[in-house]
Amino acid sequence: MHEQDWLGARFAEHRSHLHAVAYRMLGTTAEAEDAVQEAWLRVGRADTSAVENLAGWLTTVVARVCLNLLEARRARREDTAGALPPEPDRPRPALRPVVPEDEALLADSVGVALLVVLDTLTPAERLAFVLHDVFAVSFAEIAAILDRTPAATRQLASRARRRVQGAAAASEAGRSPKREIVEAFLAASRAGDFAALLDLLDPDAVALEIRGAHEVAAFFAGRARGARVALVQGVPAAVWWHRGGPKAVIEFTVRAGKITALAIDTDRRRLAGLDIVVLPVAAR
Repeated sequence: MHEQDWLGARFAEHRSHLHAVAYRMLGTTAEAEDAVQEAWLRVGRADTSAVENLAGWLTTVVARVCLNLLEARRARREDTAGALPPEPDRPRPALRPVVPEDEALLADSVGVALLVVLDTLTPAERLAFVLHDVFAVSFAEIAAILDRTPAATRQLASRARRRVQGAAAASEAGRSPKREIVEAFLAASRAGDFAALLDLLDPDAVALEIRGAHEVAAFFAGRARGARVALVQGVPAAVWWHRGGPKAVIEFTVRAGKITALAIDTDRRRLAGLDIVVLPVAAR
């Protein structure tokens, strides 16, 4: 019991840090709290006699728990590919007292925009980026968690970093009247709001082989459930993101505040070459 008490005290000392790691990995306070609790159960069953760097070891335990949760989450989304993934929630009060150190950790690099971008990464990319770029964990340590080489792990983090940096650069560019129109169109499409769609479309709007606002509105009503607002080549558009990559892009031509044309591209080779940054839903 003495050793268990000592371990519990050390775990409590690092709890704020572990919670911050889990929050950045998972995107919600509730899941982060669950991950920390699961990590404590694993720690309690483990032999820590050979552990030299307890803080680093605890971080890897939490990271492994989070990786399992992310992989399970991704599997569930692949089973329900047509549904729109939920936006990550904002931090809510924890069940434990929050101290200034907690708030500082949670406030740094955990904005909703970043979490939306992280949500498009694979679990391995997300883990590599968060642990290395946010918490300065070495690639050798991360490689052991992912069962990959340090070089492969470095590539994962680099790929994730480019997306995150692209999102940061796009945050200002994404604020435009066209983005508002795209968001309104997707919202109306998901809701099956024919009148709202009709109001956004030019009377002579064209999509695929469909011509006329009524016909286009009827086609899209209830259809864009899995689409997200994105910058495609720096221009507001819509993208259906599935299994770690874009499966369809909808580009909008807008004149005088009305949508005159919608182009839908599903060619994998073309989509792979596009610069796509998924954007968070704008606050209203």
